[in-house]
Amino acid sequence: MAQRTTADAAQSREDLAAYFEHLAAEFRAGGEDVDIDVGNKTVSLSPPETIETSVDVIERSTMFRGNRETVRIELNWKSEQ
Repeated sequence: MAQRTTADAAQSREDLAAYFEHLAAEFRAGGEDVDIDVGNKTVSLSPPETIETSVDVIERSTMFRGNRETVRIELNWKSEQ
């Protein structure tokens, strides 16, 4: 059974940086669980020491809609339970 928790929000650059810093601190803490805030919910995950990562950058430019840039960061692992 798959369970997905999703939240979309507009954030200032400062708030986004603080979110990434909190996420980095959770991974850096070295505990068994990593708590990730998703909207108004906190999800506890159990990542191993090695995590697969993927960074995808898309740049689009159109005459009528202007420039659009997207960055997707994906972290993927299999829990050992």
